[in-house]
Amino acid sequence: MTAWDAIRARRAIREFTDRPIAPDAVDRILRAGRRAGSSKNSQRWDVIVIRDRARLVELGTVGPWAGHLAGAAMGVALITPDPRADGQPLSVMFDLGQVTENMMLAAWELGIGSVPATVYEQDTTRRILGYPADRWCEYILSFGFPADPGRLTAPLRPGGRRPLESIVHEERW
Repeated sequence: MTAWDAIRARRAIREFTDRPIAPDAVDRILRAGRRAGSSKNSQRWDVIVIRDRARLVELGTVGPWAGHLAGAAMGVALITPDPRADGQPLSVMFDLGQVTENMMLAAWELGIGSVPATVYEQDTTRRILGYPADRWCEYILSFGFPADPGRLTAPLRPGGRRPLESIVHEERW
C-alpha cells in the first residue's frame, strides 16, 4: 500500500469485531504517532493506551459521539498540556492532528480501522484515566478490526469531498 493509497482509501470505522490487536501492530501504531512532526520538535503529547473493556465502555460516555469506544479493541487517549492555559501555543492542536493522522494511517495499512472521539467531559475523562490536572485530553482514538471487512476496500462515495477547485485559491482568495 502506498501512502497515497492509504490517504485515499482510509475510512472512519465505528463498529469493530472482538478481535484483539496484536502487540506488534499496537507498537507500529504508537511508533507512527511518535514519529509525527511537532512545532519546534516540542513533542508535547503523551498517550494512554486503553484495552480494558469496562474502561472503554466508560469512556464511551465522555462525549455525545464517543460511543464507538465501547466496542473498540483499543483506545488511545491523546494527552497534552491544557491548550487553554496562559502561554500555551495553539500549535499543540496542529501537532495532535499530525499524531492522529499518522496513527490512523498506520492502522489502516494493517487492516485496522479507527475513528477519533472528541472529549466533552474532561473531569470524567481525567477520573477514568488519571492524567494530571495540568494536562488535557481533547481526543481519544478508537482502533479495531472493522465489523464489516468490506469497509476496508469499499469504493469512495460520490460527493464525499468538496471538489478541489472549490477549496483551492491561487496566490490570494
